[in-house]
Amino acid sequence: DDELQTDGNRSGHFQNGLAPTNDDVIRLIAAQLAEIGDQFDKEIQGRVVNDLVQHFRNETLSREEITLYMSRAVGELIRSIPSDMEQEKAMLVLAMLLTKKIVNTVPSLLHRVFNTALNYMNQQLHDYIVDMVSQTA
Repeated sequence: DDELQTDGNRSGHFQNGLAPTNDDVIRLIAAQLAEIGDQFDKEIQGRVVNDLVQHFRNETLSREEITLYMSRAVGELIRSIPSDMEQEKAMLVLAMLLTKKIVNTVPSLLHRVFNTALNYMNQQLHDYIVDMVSQTA
């Protein structure tokens, strides 16, 4: 029952306070976030991604420092997002898009970028994510 999926996820189990939930709910949320991400994708300039890549490559930066750079980049980008969208939702999508763009630019940074994105989301958006899943369920 605690089966490991080929993508590395545990089937139907969530960490950090998220209760097991219906897979269809998670897929629906993911599809909505992906659609929003496609709209935001044009707003992310190469300069922002390249600056973050340089920070991620700096091995002397602590986990907290690199998370702060991610937070600042999201904060900078959030200003260009329409104000009619929930700020937390926009922040979540932007963090995921930045993660994708950095990893696509420098695949060797996958582990560090992924861990930083999770750290950022846990610090800044944990309650929002839990609420979003529980409201949709």
